[in-house]
Amino acid sequence: MEPGEALVAITGMITGLLMTGAIVWGIVQFARVRQQGKLADPGLSNEVAALRDQVDALQQQLYETQERLDFTERLLTQGRDAHEARRE
Repeated sequence: MEPGEALVAITGMITGLLMTGAIVWGIVQFARVRQQGKLADPGLSNEVAALRDQVDALQQQLYETQERLDFTERLLTQGRDAHEARRE
C-alpha cells in the first residue's frame, strides 16, 4: 500500500467515525429534547400528579381492606375455636 492510499483509508475511517458519532449525538439530543418537552407539558404533569394521588388513595384503601380482612379472620377463628371447645 502506498502512503497516499494509506492516508485516504485513514481519512475515510476517521470520517466514518465522526459521522457515526454525530448521528448518535443527534439522536441522543433529539430524544432528550423530546423527553423534556413531554415533562414540560403542564397538562401531562397535572395528569401524572392526579394519577399518583389516585394510586396513593387506592393503596390506602387496600391497606384498610387487608386490615379488616385480618380482623374478620381472627374473629372467625376465635368463634370456631370457642364453638369446638363447647362441643368437647
